[in-house]
Amino acid sequence: MLARLKPHAVPLALFAALALAPLLGFGAGHSLSLLARAIILALSAIGLAVLVGGAGLVSLGHAACMGVGAYAVVMLDAARITDALVVFPVAILAGGLFALLTGAVAIRTSGVNFIMITLAFGQMAFFTAASLSAYGGDDGYTFYGRTSLFGTRLLEDRWFFHYALLLLLLGAWYGGRRLLASRFGRVLRAARENPLRTQALGFSPYPYQLLAYTLAGALGGLAGALLANATEFVAPSFIAWQRSGDLLFMVILGGLGQLHGAILGALAFVLLEEYLAELTPHWRLIFGPLLVLVALYLKGGLLSLPGLLRRG
Repeated sequence: MLARLKPHAVPLALFAALALAPLLGFGAGHSLSLLARAIILALSAIGLAVLVGGAGLVSLGHAACMGVGAYAVVMLDAARITDALVVFPVAILAGGLFALLTGAVAIRTSGVNFIMITLAFGQMAFFTAASLSAYGGDDGYTFYGRTSLFGTRLLEDRWFFHYALLLLLLGAWYGGRRLLASRFGRVLRAARENPLRTQALGFSPYPYQLLAYTLAGALGGLAGALLANATEFVAPSFIAWQRSGDLLFMVILGGLGQLHGAILGALAFVLLEEYLAELTPHWRLIFGPLLVLVALYLKGGLLSLPGLLRRG
């Protein structure tokens, strides 16, 4: 039994730590808000990890899917539709549809061209959101309450929201693992390594990559809707390419080889950012070089740190 659990020790430890965090001194409002942000970004980062680690698709437009999901919540709220059974499915569909339409074009390219096209689509979404004066434009949109659940305000309870987010994160991680371990995932990895050989074996990489891109976008849409609820505010900055860069770095920071690396990377990124911001107003001057050092000397991300320490 222990031998079977050993490969899952790190993700189980991560989920256990997040489950126990509110009971171990992190139950205050600010702490739970910080953890909520980290979990939501980890949820989106898992989708990006499937793309980067599984399909080899390095996207700089992933935050746009989050923004589309967040603005779906805004538009429904403006229309006085706040039921979670409507809001979250619409946000998921919106994020997935955006990814499907943009991915249909972007995936026909590869390498730097793919990166630049996803960046361009992300910037198009950013400027479109900034022009939506009916929904706040550059100033953003403020909610007067979170999405209702079965006619109640359960999502406004910080503890309930925390554990609901944790359950969604667990589902996304497990679903991503199953996806990559399936025949679908094997085709994705084969296409990443050698597209021509994959085609020679009778598998066209394009539909597999497009479906993976769409699923990642749908997960990003869900994360955007949750982030809108967590912050009770949505602005075009949700879609900025810098947010896509942050998500990409979270995936790399944790470790590309495993999906739980995206969770670890998101937690480390958010907590380190918060800690440095409390130390000095010039925290970015410290944060940037730290991230560069990690990229240079931790090739396998934070997941490789225990092995490096043992060898050292």
